[in-house]
Amino acid sequence: MSDLLVIAFDDEATGFELRSELVKMQKEYLIQLEDAVVVTRPTADDIQLHQPVNLTAAGAVGGGFWGTLVGLLFLNPLIGAAVGAASGAIAGRLTDIGINDDFMREIGRSIPPNGSAVFILVRKMTADKVLARLEGFQLRGRVLQSSLPDEQEQKLREAFAGGKLGSAMGIPQADAPASVPATQPAAQPGSIAAPETP
Repeated sequence: MSDLLVIAFDDEATGFELRSELVKMQKEYLIQLEDAVVVTRPTADDIQLHQPVNLTAAGAVGGGFWGTLVGLLFLNPLIGAAVGAASGAIAGRLTDIGINDDFMREIGRSIPPNGSAVFILVRKMTADKVLARLEGFQLRGRVLQSSLPDEQEQKLREAFAGGKLGSAMGIPQADAPASVPATQPAAQPGSIAAPETP
């Protein structure tokens, strides 16, 4: 099952920056996203959805291809391409995958003008590595909504207010800094450690 997170920012740039970071992590196989949409509110009356995939254009391209192919069968590829592109564009426009657009517009009304929110639908993630990469966003954003249990959502809200992200997500080891074990002294730069004797 996927989890929904909605993180709001006071500016538009940070929302796009977060989505960019999530896409990078997906390319590195650290996170599997079903959807990641940036919602901006340039003015009080204008709410814009910035989808990662333009379904209308994708539908037009696919429809144009299939229309041309069908048109070749009937010896009229130009009409087939035009009809296919038009029907593909209409189908793409009516398709809504991932997070519901009306839901995002409704939540988008709570964003201040010139602000943004990132709607993230996460299928799964390597939590400790993802949380470490998201630390730069924690004091700049706030949690608007999530599908997490109430207790975990509250911890996540506290983490974005300055707490520990790992603890909020139930992975406290993600917050612990990497350290040198206390039983071995750290080697000096440029020196070679002597082998241990039994």
